[in-house]
Amino acid sequence: MKHVLFMLIMALCASTTIAQTADTASVAKLDPKLKKTLNASDQAAYQLALRFNDIGVAKMSLYNLIVRNPEDLRYVEMLGSVYYEAGQSMSAALVSMEVLKVNDKSIQSLEIAANSLEQVGALEKSLPYFESLYLLSGDNFSLYKSGFIQYSLKKYPEALNSMNILVKNAKPDEKVGFPKSQVETQEVSMKAAALNLKGMIYLDQGSKIEAKAAFEEAISLDPEFDLAKENLAKTN
Repeated sequence: MKHVLFMLIMALCASTTIAQTADTASVAKLDPKLKKTLNASDQAAYQLALRFNDIGVAKMSLYNLIVRNPEDLRYVEMLGSVYYEAGQSMSAALVSMEVLKVNDKSIQSLEIAANSLEQVGALEKSLPYFESLYLLSGDNFSLYKSGFIQYSLKKYPEALNSMNILVKNAKPDEKVGFPKSQVETQEVSMKAAALNLKGMIYLDQGSKIEAKAAFEEAISLDPEFDLAKENLAKTN
């Protein structure tokens, strides 16, 4: 994991804005009609490559479009999505972070950067993106992820604050999935999940009475919540 984080940091230090890497002089010399024709060709190739699940061709078509249209962030955003859907978390994170340097309110790029950085274990770097995503979109799952990462990083006051907000604002139809086995997932209400995490925060701090109350409330909302039951047993 340390090796992965080191490679990420090195890549971040070495990266420059994608738009700046384009040979702008050569692009500027392109005849507008030729540029339009080449763009249409690459756009068609991209759509066809997605249809036939040829990720390599899809990425190459997008790179051609990015180089030829350095001012158009759409193609960079699309590239980030292709990398993310292909499970290439490192590349997805780096591409999306380039978009956010120019447009820090891109919901799509915030989602990809936050989740991709979390997937490669770069929690400190993923946290600000989850926090920004919640502030911009009001998405409660992003708030839950923020709180869980804060908890994982032992930022207990921040994590507790996030969960208190979530307990108050969680909607009845919002769910969070927890693995029961390698092939089975248990879904519980967002509020129950927030209460369970709140109990975990208290438990880590040695506050068993508060932890027990939080776990019991979570179980009262979702009586079959296995993880909350396991955590409740730790308070005895």
